[in-house]
Amino acid sequence: MSPSNPPGYMKEYYHKNKEKFNNPKEKKKRAARNKARRMMEKEGRVHKFDGKDVNHKKPLRSGGKTTRGNLQVQSRAKNRSNNGKKKCTTATTEET
Repeated sequence: MSPSNPPGYMKEYYHKNKEKFNNPKEKKKRAARNKARRMMEKEGRVHKFDGKDVNHKKPLRSGGKTTRGNLQVQSRAKNRSNNGKKKCTTATTEET
């Protein structure tokens, strides 16, 4: 919780979004993310409060699995800025 949020903010946020938190699909995705984090913690690649996220190379929403080969450690800023989207490296031109 950031210092600018009023007391009780997270509790209010949870109650407003209760359906999202209790949705079976969301629970399954959250469990997969937690499993990935635990796998990397066991390897010593990440630690609590280290500012790093465990990223799925192929996102879960695209059919990616929580296996060691599909996981990588990234800084929190980089992982959350790309949002699972790959940037196009080649320019496309239209021929008329």
